[in-house]
Amino acid sequence: MTRVLTGALLAAVACYLIFWSPGWLFQFAALAVGLICYREYAGLVTSHSLRPPSLFGYMAGAVVILFPQYTALSFSLLAIGALALSLRLSDLREILPGTAAAFFGAIYTCLPWHFAGLLRADSVHWLFFALALSWSGDSVAYYVGRAFGKHRLAPVVSPKKSWEGTAGSVVGSVVFGVLYMGYFQPLTPVWKIVVIAVAANVAGQVGDLAESAMKRGAGVKDSGHILPGHGGLLDRVDSSLFALPVVFALMRIL
Repeated sequence: MTRVLTGALLAAVACYLIFWSPGWLFQFAALAVGLICYREYAGLVTSHSLRPPSLFGYMAGAVVILFPQYTALSFSLLAIGALALSLRLSDLREILPGTAAAFFGAIYTCLPWHFAGLLRADSVHWLFFALALSWSGDSVAYYVGRAFGKHRLAPVVSPKKSWEGTAGSVVGSVVFGVLYMGYFQPLTPVWKIVVIAVAANVAGQVGDLAESAMKRGAGVKDSGHILPGHGGLLDRVDSSLFALPVVFALMRIL
């Protein structure tokens, strides 16, 4: 029951933010989600026996969401600062992996929410489409995998995932995408919706496996405990982190 109630509350909040919230509130929510995900990612980094990301990593994550036009300059200056402070470490072997993990985390957990803002600026339906592709695909994959799953997709990373569930996920996302965008964006050709849905679904499944690999390497089941019955926030949006930039890129290209 706790898991269901948490899921329903998350869905309600997400729909409000996507469809009805003012721009400043959406950007604040994007920043909050990005930084919470970064904090959980930092926990995974620490569990890998690496130096935990410093304040510079959090600052880099905030910049890519709030001031994306200054990302290159900010990353350069913040990287200089992070490396300069790292020189005081007694174990110099910590400098490279620690700094790299800090700035990769900003790209991984925060940058996708910049693309979420761009999609919303174009149309709230494009953003909902991008996010709901993973939600619908995951739901179909769960039932198809339980009923027909026999061939393991990635037994080392995620033993329960199957190729059958993966195929069901792709089909579920395509069906949802065609129905939803066909109704709310009828001028968009169906073949474009199908291409974007397939690509984004595959990217989302890779994102889910990538986070599972990081958790398994860290020896933890969940990235955090902020969501009762669901684990961490990063566990819930790992697919979207990969799907959002793919949808935005293909929307522009096609």
